[in-house]
Amino acid sequence: MPAKKVSSKKAPARARPKAPARPVEPSPSDAPAPSAPRKPGAKKTVVILSRKRSLYSTRRLVEAVKQHGHRPLVLDTLRCTMVLAPGQPRMLYRGVDIKGVDVVIPRIGASITGYGLAVVKHFEMMGIAVLNGAGAISQSRDKLRALQLLCAGGLDVPRTVMAHDRSNVRKLVEEVGGLPVIIKLLRGTQGVGVMIAHSLQEVQTIVNTFWDLGQEVVLQEFVAESKGRDVRALVVGDKVVGAMQRRAKKGEFRSNIHRGGEGHPVELPASYVEVAVKAAHLLGLELAGVDMLEGREGPRLMELNSSPGFEGLERATKQDIAGAIVDHALTLARTHAAAGEPLQAV
Repeated sequence: MPAKKVSSKKAPARARPKAPARPVEPSPSDAPAPSAPRKPGAKKTVVILSRKRSLYSTRRLVEAVKQHGHRPLVLDTLRCTMVLAPGQPRMLYRGVDIKGVDVVIPRIGASITGYGLAVVKHFEMMGIAVLNGAGAISQSRDKLRALQLLCAGGLDVPRTVMAHDRSNVRKLVEEVGGLPVIIKLLRGTQGVGVMIAHSLQEVQTIVNTFWDLGQEVVLQEFVAESKGRDVRALVVGDKVVGAMQRRAKKGEFRSNIHRGGEGHPVELPASYVEVAVKAAHLLGLELAGVDMLEGREGPRLMELNSSPGFEGLERATKQDIAGAIVDHALTLARTHAAAGEPLQAV
């Protein structure tokens, strides 16, 4: 697929769920400073859930919120305390009530998925707009569940098997098209826990090791025609706001930037844009990094990332990805404010 000038493309519009209103009193200390009830056009408070302020994506989101004229608030997910009471869910941060939040942008790392999902869901229960809800994040983190939903939606994915029966590994390999075969941990990011096996003995050794450690794995077809390349498209709402082709470094089959891969900006064909946006919608994601292989008959979906890093994409495309994310988050906040619905159920 030739590299061209990058441009954002929009897929067919879809109806967005209405969302509840939320309290508008600001909070002290780390939370926003006190202010009067808000008027249309007043500054909004955008919470960014992130373990580290120094991370590139977090810093860029903070910059983008300020550039939009609003107030960023970075909260360490593990320092958030959830308080439950009938009809009155509350969130504390370092002992202080969090109020006056308009929208939350979750940046939930794989290592804190459990607690992170609980925090995101709690903000949803409080009636606050969330860019990627807990249910959508959970579905994207489970590789098999995500592939099941994508398959059910009619999208093309590499042949995949998951089993606990060790007695016939040869049959599992046959089901995905033979050797070599890709072996993946069910939950993993940035290429961690992804291996390639060239012999049945290698397959047996790898799956036995993971099973003995209590880890679940999937076996997946090796798409030879991709030649160590894939496409990362970043979907925000109904648009692909940036895309790059990633190429694995010499001697490596994984093209992830974190594994030394190189990224080059591309303008995606309409078929790739449509598949990327549809995939994000099928998993309920407003923001997604969609990874696709270049198959002979078109794009083949690998996986979706609900907290995608975008340092490599911004550098490759020279586009303001953070600004596009924040702009969409503010749109969701306005939708929630106008809806005025009650708190969400668990």
